[in-house]
Amino acid sequence: MLAVFALQGEFAALGAAAIWAIAAVIYTQMGRQLSPLLLNLLKGLIAIALLLLTLSLRGQLFPAVPWQAVQFLALSGVVGIGLGDTAYFQALQDIGPRRTLVIEALSPPLTALLAWGVLQERLSAVALAGIALTILGVLWVVLERTQSVDQPRLHWLRGVGCGLLAALGQATGAVLSRSALAGSDIDPLWSTLVRLMAGCTVLLFWLMGQRLLLRQLKLLGKPRVLSILVGTAFFSTYLGIWLQQVALKFASAGVAQSLSATSPLFVLPLAAMTGDRLRWRSIVGVVIALAGIWLLFSRP
Repeated sequence: MLAVFALQGEFAALGAAAIWAIAAVIYTQMGRQLSPLLLNLLKGLIAIALLLLTLSLRGQLFPAVPWQAVQFLALSGVVGIGLGDTAYFQALQDIGPRRTLVIEALSPPLTALLAWGVLQERLSAVALAGIALTILGVLWVVLERTQSVDQPRLHWLRGVGCGLLAALGQATGAVLSRSALAGSDIDPLWSTLVRLMAGCTVLLFWLMGQRLLLRQLKLLGKPRVLSILVGTAFFSTYLGIWLQQVALKFASAGVAQSLSATSPLFVLPLAAMTGDRLRWRSIVGVVIALAGIWLLFSRP
């Protein structure tokens, strides 16, 4: 039991990975009706409402937190949620959940490198080998592009680019969160609220400069669409980001992001069931990337 408690950060990261794999498939379907920007904002607002309710019931809505930590968490939300998640939703539409999540596997190496430079978290030779393997596995999958009618070259290039931006945003946001959470008594649930509020604020200003299709807003009046959105937001944003913050609080940034990036392992059977044809090259690439992630997880 003590061993399990000691690894609570690692188990939280794995839980988040499983949740995000399922959510990626659902968001891919919903993204065909809602724009990535609007979808990101809506799931964030739903999660904020749930977090406010939870923290109010626990009497922890206004804790005493150093201002510098609040700034780090807010910036983490802007970069990781406001910008990174929007790019992630666009990538889901352009290249599908399997390839998007594989590109997201670049987030752990980027996180480890950023944490090494910013937080002085040491990188061992094994960790460096893990970074190299992860990058190799991702490249192996991404370069295996299939030309088809529903996957034009422009969409493929945009999807890969957005996937890379999402990975960089997640890595930067993780390091900023780690800077605020490490060695502090900040509740991960409260830090999740701060990150989401900052991210959604950016999205609101972003949407003010765009014309939203009335048809998209009308879809929210359909009980089925709204219930799926609320349910997915609860698990992927409310619970998923909460678990991610727990992981970043109790595990190093590189380890937390490494285990959080095992979503491709969970999404492979889901992608196959939704008609995404799997090739051996893709499966090998995922295995290589995950091997690199596990090397990053290995402690010297």
